[in-house]
Amino acid sequence: MRIYLDHNATTPVRSEVADAMAATLREGFGNPSSVHAEGAAARAAVERARESLAALVGCTPREVLFTAGATEANNTALGPWLQSLAGERRHVVSSNVEHPSVEEPLAALERSGWRVTRVPVAADGLLDPAAVAAAIRPDTVLVTLLWANNETGVVQPMARLAELVRERGVPLHADATQCLGKLPVDLQRTGLAALSLSAHKLGGPKGVGALVVRAEPAFEPLLRGGPQERRRRGGTENVPGIVGLGVAAALAARELPLRALETARLRDGLWDGIAAKIPRARRNGSATHVLCNTLNVEFADVAGELLLQALDLEGIAVSAGAACASGAIEPSHVLLAMGRSPRQARAALRFSLGHGVDDGQIERVLTRLPDLVERVRAAGDA
Repeated sequence: MRIYLDHNATTPVRSEVADAMAATLREGFGNPSSVHAEGAAARAAVERARESLAALVGCTPREVLFTAGATEANNTALGPWLQSLAGERRHVVSSNVEHPSVEEPLAALERSGWRVTRVPVAADGLLDPAAVAAAIRPDTVLVTLLWANNETGVVQPMARLAELVRERGVPLHADATQCLGKLPVDLQRTGLAALSLSAHKLGGPKGVGALVVRAEPAFEPLLRGGPQERRRRGGTENVPGIVGLGVAAALAARELPLRALETARLRDGLWDGIAAKIPRARRNGSATHVLCNTLNVEFADVAGELLLQALDLEGIAVSAGAACASGAIEPSHVLLAMGRSPRQARAALRFSLGHGVDDGQIERVLTRLPDLVERVRAAGDA
């Protein structure tokens, strides 16, 4: 049986989610915009899911805009919603460790004449809230930040960031994709203006997510073509996917406290075993301000992509600190921003745990990993 330790990339769909989606596909096929009984049933299912997600993140159902995922949500936030806020201002504050679904829209804004200030993170991956606040200018429209990093798991001090940003009269948008189901998210208490998320990071299906926008001005939809989502996103809703997101949100709300403790225990056991058994292994990112499920480790003098392949052949799925782009192995921009060299970044692996991972699986990883690291080191390709 394979061991899946790549939950930050995507999570297995929970059985409760799959069952609810299958029932919707079979019986809830109506168009939510139709006025007959089938349409009304589909509309009711969408609204129940909206209420479930709103309860998880601490907002009102009216503030939830369903999308095809966090990428669309981020593009909406940094496109039509940002434009609705802008007026004559043309400046955005962000960080140098953002997800591509934020960084690429920011780069597009720059090409059209906007200015973007990217606040650097420290060696542990954390932002200095005072530095973020200092980057705000009179022409700043928005601050947009990744709440929890998908590669290192580092969790930014979002409540403090939101407080300082709000004091300066600027809204704060957060990509919270990695947070849901792993740490409490409460917009009422945190004070964020907008938040993006994806279902497939918390046991839901791919292809559905949401942008939560609080106290919004009217904004033009990114996708035009109908009155859906209060005219903020055209197109017939993905009812089975939305239902799945709603069930995943309800499970996360119910299970979060115990799930977080158990997952952190397994992650810490994995790190303790690595530190004890494998020389010259270093943890990347803060060990205290970190998601309960995420461990990013540099294995010195190891080619991370080769170690990943070796683990895959042993039935263990993880992620590397580098990605293949145009045929070349590119080191993680997140690790580079934290001061790692390209060589060090290429030597990193990310282990991300989730539902279904148990002690026996962690023990199996710790049984195989030391030998695989030594074999890859001996190959000398780092």
